[in-house]
Amino acid sequence: MVIEIGMITPPIGINVFVLHGIARDIPLNTIFRGIVPFLIADLARLTILTIFPSLALWLPTVMGIEM
Repeated sequence: MVIEIGMITPPIGINVFVLHGIARDIPLNTIFRGIVPFLIADLARLTILTIFPSLALWLPTVMGIEM
């Protein structure tokens, strides 16, 4: 999840630059403003899973996979 966040945030933001390369008529500022809701959702998800790690481990536990 942290790598995903790094792929859309400046200064690297490689996914944003790839999108800009595909749609050259859309300015980079517009693309970066467009990712803000997704960035907020990713940060909220990362925070929740950091505070409550049992959420991430629930499914493997139900499936009988020992961690």
